[in-house]
Amino acid sequence: MKLYFSPGACSLASHIALLEAGLPFTTEKVDLGKKLTASGADFRAINPKGYVPALELDGGGVLTEGPAILQYIADQAPAGQLAPAAGTIGRYRVIEWLNFIGTELHKNFSPLFNSTASEDMKSAARTSLAHRFGYVARMLEGREYLSGDQFSVADAYLFTVASWSGFVGFDLSDWPLLQAYLARIAARPAVQQALGDEGLLK
Repeated sequence: MKLYFSPGACSLASHIALLEAGLPFTTEKVDLGKKLTASGADFRAINPKGYVPALELDGGGVLTEGPAILQYIADQAPAGQLAPAAGTIGRYRVIEWLNFIGTELHKNFSPLFNSTASEDMKSAARTSLAHRFGYVARMLEGREYLSGDQFSVADAYLFTVASWSGFVGFDLSDWPLLQAYLARIAARPAVQQALGDEGLLK
């Protein structure tokens, strides 16, 4: 498999998941501004949507959309327990988190990265993020990870999205439980390797 990524983008979650799963894969960096891969290919020919992640499958074809890719990775290495078995309530809880992170956190960061967004739009995004992160912090009470005691692909996604806070000046100090959780995730060997591979370690 080959993962097309941009450093620190939401593709980082897929990068972490692939390492956690112990699956063989390669990576290729994408310049999202120019829509070119590191080898000079037109990224839109690989993923017409023009954004990462995109996962080129061993059997042919390309899978896109982070939550779908994360579940695919988990299912390729069930022994890694990155997601509960399909059809179980545990699996639907992970899907629930993936949807929440994608729609309520990931998308609310978009105005903060958009230089053309008005201050009103950015202020509204910060207010919404504060409510959402407050909810996440409450849900983490008494838990090591989002789904309990087992790291899952949802944790890889939340870690990735929450890490954007530092780039846009969004303060997470109101939620020490969330900060402690993020530190636990950051300390995982696979996470450290992914961050290093993408040039994100200081």
